[in-house]
Amino acid sequence: MRIAFVGLGAMGVPMAINLLKAGHEVTGFDVRPGAADSLVAAGGRAAASAAEAARGAELLWLMVVSGEQAEAVLFEHGAAAALPNVEGGAFVVAACTQPPALAARTAARLAQMGLEMLDAPVSGGVAGAKAAGLTIMVSGAEATLARARPVLEAVGKRIFDVGREAGKGSTAKMINQLLCGVHIAAAAEAMHVAERAGVSKQTMHEIISVSAGNSWMWGDRGPRMMIDAPPVTSAVDIFVKDLGIVLGQGTQMRQGLPLAAAAMQMFLAASGLGHGAADDSQVIRAYRALNGPQVGGPKK
Repeated sequence: MRIAFVGLGAMGVPMAINLLKAGHEVTGFDVRPGAADSLVAAGGRAAASAAEAARGAELLWLMVVSGEQAEAVLFEHGAAAALPNVEGGAFVVAACTQPPALAARTAARLAQMGLEMLDAPVSGGVAGAKAAGLTIMVSGAEATLARARPVLEAVGKRIFDVGREAGKGSTAKMINQLLCGVHIAAAAEAMHVAERAGVSKQTMHEIISVSAGNSWMWGDRGPRMMIDAPPVTSAVDIFVKDLGIVLGQGTQMRQGLPLAAAAMQMFLAASGLGHGAADDSQVIRAYRALNGPQVGGPKK
């Protein structure tokens, strides 16, 4: 399949390369200079704009940061209008994390242009993207999903059909991000207690990893909390955005979400302290700032 891939970030590049490995033709675009170099080296092509990438494509994959960016790529920058009139119809895969209502609005605008959209956010991070092991939560027309399945399977290990309605895929991702944000914040709180109490953080990480308090985020983010400046795989500000989506949906549904709200405050505090671009594990810095310098050492 001829694929236009927009958004060649830390996850987007390995995903696009995995599509090449699966035998698809991939043309990539990203606003950052040089972002497509690895894709080109692997046998793909680079475009000078999103619209240029979309010309001739059967599928336009959006791996951008937000739903607002997806709308801008599609409508302001002309990618949707550039999609060709191919047999069966060209279609869009929106893999960004966005509010369900925004996904539904984008799908409706595309439908007016005769284009189908799959609302298909992903989970699994950079490691999952490199290993073609992502989890994909997808909603949209059944026939379009059937056409897209070989492409989805080239980057994802687990494909979940969430229903026919655009926005359901984003709802599933939103619920996942609620838990991710809460689990990272809880892991940071526990790690902070360990360091303030004078317990070896490494030993504590080993203990929890084989105990009932373990979580995937403890296992993955915990080691990075022990590093002053770990490599960024997902930034603090990503969770400011994603938990904002969660809380916005809660407001719309009139549902109290106190744990998500508490986690949001810690990510906001970390961002406000200047750590928004740091790895999300560095939300632990907000706990350190909250409690201030340690006076007198831990009590025996």
